[in-house]
Amino acid sequence: DGADLGGVLLHPRDYHAEAVAFELDRLRWQVLDEHLKPHFDALAAQATGDMQIASRDDADETWLVLDSSDARAARFLRYEKASRKATLLFSTRPKLDAYQLRPMKPVKIRARDGLTLQGYLTTPKGAAPHPLIVHVHGGTWVSDVWGFHTEVQWLADQGYAVLQVNYRGSLGFGKTFLHAGDREWGAKMQDDLTDAALWAVAEGVADRQRLAIYGGSYGGYAALAAAAFTPDLFRCAVDIVGPSNLITLVRSIPPYWEPMRRLFDLRVGNVDTEEDFLKSRSPLFAADRIDIP
Repeated sequence: DGADLGGVLLHPRDYHAEAVAFELDRLRWQVLDEHLKPHFDALAAQATGDMQIASRDDADETWLVLDSSDARAARFLRYEKASRKATLLFSTRPKLDAYQLRPMKPVKIRARDGLTLQGYLTTPKGAAPHPLIVHVHGGTWVSDVWGFHTEVQWLADQGYAVLQVNYRGSLGFGKTFLHAGDREWGAKMQDDLTDAALWAVAEGVADRQRLAIYGGSYGGYAALAAAAFTPDLFRCAVDIVGPSNLITLVRSIPPYWEPMRRLFDLRVGNVDTEEDFLKSRSPLFAADRIDIP
């Protein structure tokens, strides 16, 4: 149907690439087929957030557009090329339209070794400094993106500032950035989260005495690692299904996930030849240092 597939907009009939999307801080489109530029400009003026073409009719006269924002649920628009007008079809969560949600601000954070980290900061109502939650994405080979996030909005509503950080090893920032995270679980990847929390303190956003870290999967591992390896930084850590022992994590990968096992060997550590190394990066073996909830 010529929809946006992984950031590439294809023509609905001959399938040539018409536009490409890039996402560093926000979703930005590079139009390749110049006859579409007036329509992208018209949509950008009428949408309230970042847009993606969800579907098009075979005549390529009517588009269905996903309009994604940070402070409200996503909504779908109907765009007519002839009139260059977009009309609202529906909100994906209309009950939220009655509430004033909190904006998500793209930020750049400089890590201690000079690497630039892309992140997102959502602050609650009221004057800073706020209690801060470092919200760590799982993966690790994915990334946080700008937009509506249910957990972030819930936490901000409870009075917490929320900082999401694309630490080294996250996808979407080039191979150099990706491989800067190789063999850095519990080390430089963890330092990025520490540096981000201290950045928020230095910026006057966060209260140094009220920092927390929270995440699932790798984010859960990072929460445990923070509690074990930097025991004086956070007041509490919340781990959701995060591994505490990298040795048992890698050894639990089933045979039909062998490509994933190979990825872990290269990017985390080889369990067959580097057991002591993986042990040193496992919060389980530093659990006696944990002094927070």
